[in-house]
Amino acid sequence: MIERKDRKIAGVIFDVDGTLLDTMPVWRNSGARFLALLGIQAERGLGEKLFSETVETGAKYIVDKYRLEMSAQDVADGIDAQVAHAYESEAGFKPGAEKLLNTLKDQNIPMTVATSTRRHLIEMAFERLGIMDCFVGIFTAPEVGKTKGEPDIFHLAANRMGTPVRDTWVFEDGLYAIKTAFREGFGTVGVYDETSGKDTAEIKNFAHYYTESLEGFDFIEAVGGSKRPNLI
Repeated sequence: MIERKDRKIAGVIFDVDGTLLDTMPVWRNSGARFLALLGIQAERGLGEKLFSETVETGAKYIVDKYRLEMSAQDVADGIDAQVAHAYESEAGFKPGAEKLLNTLKDQNIPMTVATSTRRHLIEMAFERLGIMDCFVGIFTAPEVGKTKGEPDIFHLAANRMGTPVRDTWVFEDGLYAIKTAFREGFGTVGVYDETSGKDTAEIKNFAHYYTESLEGFDFIEAVGGSKRPNLI
């Protein structure tokens, strides 16, 4: 059993895709949407294939597979445009996420973001949804120069809030990221997302709390009614 005792809520670090926003389908469908613009029907399972690739290797796969008379860079740019459009106009909250953000904001608990997604995409979605002012900082893996498989991004986020690691909570749907945060001593909350559903059992091994949905999950009550502790 994971030890939960004596932890307070000093600050919260949120993942975005699959945790706060329901954007994982955006990434899975971006290749097919790009091909549809060219009048091409994507193969079944293209999203799963591209999800495990980098943008560059995924674009090259599409060029080769569909014998496109365009460069891999042009394909990558086209897919990127589809993703940007979705963040700017379509991406919405996962159930319960907006309420949780407002609850923490009302309690004056500082929040930051640690995401693998590029900043401009996150900011487009947050500005449209009206939640930019919920966060004192947004940290992205591309800017940090390291993935969430390394702890740097979480420590940068906690430092921005001025909160101790033990009382800083990380909300994550991804296995490798929650494993990193847990091993560094952060409090962790695992959040179910269909994309990472196959990892649920292992994610629970690194989560102080796990929830199938943020809707109905009373985080403050779960930690024992704790609010932000007095910090010296």
